[in-house]
Amino acid sequence: MPYPRISEKNHPDFRSKWYDIIFNADTKEGRRFDILLLWAILLSVIVVMAESVNELQLAYHSYFKGAELFFTLIFTAEYIFRIYVSPDPRKYITSFWGIIDLVSTLPTYLGLLIHGPQFLFMIRTVRLLRVFRVLRLTSFMSEAQSLGSAIKSSAAKITVFFASVLIIVIVMGTVMHVIEPPEAGFTSIPRSIYWAIVTLTTVGYGDITPITTLGQFLSAMLMILGYAVIAVPTGIVSVEMSQQHRKVKCSNCGEINHESDALFCKKCGEALK
Repeated sequence: MPYPRISEKNHPDFRSKWYDIIFNADTKEGRRFDILLLWAILLSVIVVMAESVNELQLAYHSYFKGAELFFTLIFTAEYIFRIYVSPDPRKYITSFWGIIDLVSTLPTYLGLLIHGPQFLFMIRTVRLLRVFRVLRLTSFMSEAQSLGSAIKSSAAKITVFFASVLIIVIVMGTVMHVIEPPEAGFTSIPRSIYWAIVTLTTVGYGDITPITTLGQFLSAMLMILGYAVIAVPTGIVSVEMSQQHRKVKCSNCGEINHESDALFCKKCGEALK
């Protein structure tokens, strides 16, 4: 979602201009900035992946270190500049993207103090989500909001459903631990619960297999139940989404919780279209 524009009255011209370039992708300069940034992020991730290959790391160690230092300096300068042009630096620093921007610059600096921070490099891939601003996918925002609203409305039902699934896998895992011998792989209740989860979700890794007749029967029942389990959350969210599409949104205040035959908004009184 694009960041809100700021008024030049509240910000100097230089900072206002660069705010729109850095935080909004609806201008030519903003799109160019995001594209360059995305290329830098993508190349830095490729460098991290290549460095994880032992043969490449031994042959091009110095090149990898130089490239990582180069990208880190770019991301550090970008982060500092974002803080500088932001009208509310604290809000940006504590925002989701602000935290991601900060963490993406830490690995190299931590490497000077602590060994092995490579796992933090992969956080940079999350920043590739900004590509949606560059690709002008704003037309999908209403659908995204509808999906989010449907999931939120389904939260209580889905919570009850997953609680039921949790009870099933705990009970089945405990039962299988009792009736199956250790050589079948059911050496503990947690491991048996792992088997129940894998079986119920119809994944079936095959690393643990029941060998008794009763265990195989319960396994078959759990597999059949798995197909119903997969369908339930989908049905819950689908119903909520269909109801979301039937709701009329007020053009004045944005309220959507109206009766199907309502002519006026119950919140502000605006005529519904």
